Amino acid sequence: MMAHTVFCVRNKKEMEGLDEPPFDSEFGQKIYKNVSKQAWGEWVDRQKMLLNEYRLQPWTPQAQQFLVEQMEQFFFGEGSALPQEFVPPSH
Repeated sequence: MMAHTVFCVRNKKEMEGLDEPPFDSEFGQKIYKNVSKQAWGEWVDRQKMLLNEYRLQPWTPQAQQFLVEQMEQFFFGEGSALPQEFVPPSH
């Protein structure tokens, strides 16, 4: 079976897509059709940072709504903004 490929909205090229939609919704289908596995991995890292920086409880409706808005911006908007206090880890 061939891998699912998409024209990734984040990387602007044909890439391997996700194995399945991340959510059972219209937005999940939009991500499945337009976001590569690599870009999804970048989002997962960004989401972890947002959860930590803003000290969000991901089970709360407010946190879920915030993360969906950030995800929409990350993939389909101007990009998810980093928190003002965020300092990238030094390697």
